[in-house]
Amino acid sequence: MKNIIMMRSLYRINSTFLTTHSHPHQSGKILTGFRCLHQQDVSPTESRTKMFAWQMHSYGGNDQLTLSATNRIPTIKNPNDILVEVHAASVNPIDIRMRGGYGQRILNIMRNQGLLNTRSEFPLTLGRDFSGIVVESGRNVKKYKPGDEVYGVLGPQRQGSHAEYTISSEREMAHKPRHLSHVEAASIPYVALTNWSAIYTAGRLTSNNTPGKRILVLAGSGGIGTFAIQLLKAWGGEIVTTCSGDASEQLLQLGADYTIDYKQQDVLTELAKLPRFDFILDPLGGEKGEQYSQFLKSWQNAKFVSIAPPFLTNFDNYGILPGLVKNIGDLGCSALKGAKDGKIIRWAVFAPSEQGLKKITDLIISRQIHPVVEKVFELEDLPSAYEKIESGHSRGKTVIKMK
Repeated sequence: MKNIIMMRSLYRINSTFLTTHSHPHQSGKILTGFRCLHQQDVSPTESRTKMFAWQMHSYGGNDQLTLSATNRIPTIKNPNDILVEVHAASVNPIDIRMRGGYGQRILNIMRNQGLLNTRSEFPLTLGRDFSGIVVESGRNVKKYKPGDEVYGVLGPQRQGSHAEYTISSEREMAHKPRHLSHVEAASIPYVALTNWSAIYTAGRLTSNNTPGKRILVLAGSGGIGTFAIQLLKAWGGEIVTTCSGDASEQLLQLGADYTIDYKQQDVLTELAKLPRFDFILDPLGGEKGEQYSQFLKSWQNAKFVSIAPPFLTNFDNYGILPGLVKNIGDLGCSALKGAKDGKIIRWAVFAPSEQGLKKITDLIISRQIHPVVEKVFELEDLPSAYEKIESGHSRGKTVIKMK
């Protein structure tokens, strides 16, 4: 790995001499092809054409990941495009799932802009959120100029941010809060906007109607939970969360009012002792998550929102039209379960939101929300970061440092 780091810093890529080798402690492969060049002679961005990027050529595990040194730096093709030099990017559970093919049917339709175009998605670069510097922008871009420090999150149909450069758009980014490092900023956008979709869009909670509401956040110590607790506390909610005992102190500091240790306590029994909730956020999905809807208040517009619905899985397993029918049926069944007691059960998925990221940026600038970074990896060690996410039991976000 030290050799690769040195080559990234001191050498220009030359695809004429291309070799493949594997690091003994990682399952991903590294492609290298360099000619020696003094550091001060490295070409500026406008004359450089190649970059490092982790790519996949088929779905599977970490053995399908390859660090390519000959990937072309993406170019502006749309007047709304923005080319960003990525300084840091995080790894999310969605990356692990997409590595295995999750969502490929719908996402390929989005990538190809229709059913008729069947162009392959490979080579595919994963990674959703990023923090970096604007290099170039399309003629329609008004809010950002070269040199601006930005952070944001890419739509899942785009090539990802686990690369030195990526293409984004105005609706997917915001100016980076000045007091945050790129590593800290990169930890935020994906979990922030997933929470925004669940809490604001599906849950209909706002800074105006949240004060005094009782809220349950399941699995509070992960990236989703640590952000949700801060957002809901900033809006005035009273928050109960589940976690392991060693994460309790951290979550209380972030704003939780009460924690339940799922390792030492029976969560269902403990929740039954507490007053009912106005809102429950479920990152778990399936029947395991939905069983907690019993702890919602009855006939008071209380909502249970899952951010792990079977939406894309149904399309993958059944196809587009049958999958659509299955989704309608599954959502209908979930809704009926709650309707008998006047409860509302909804699904939510990540969606880019310029408005949401702007509101969240304001809360970060006012120090009401703080980044929670558990571990940082270098770009060359990305397979290890994937393994960490797969192991579960996170205490915040895992971030890849590029610069």
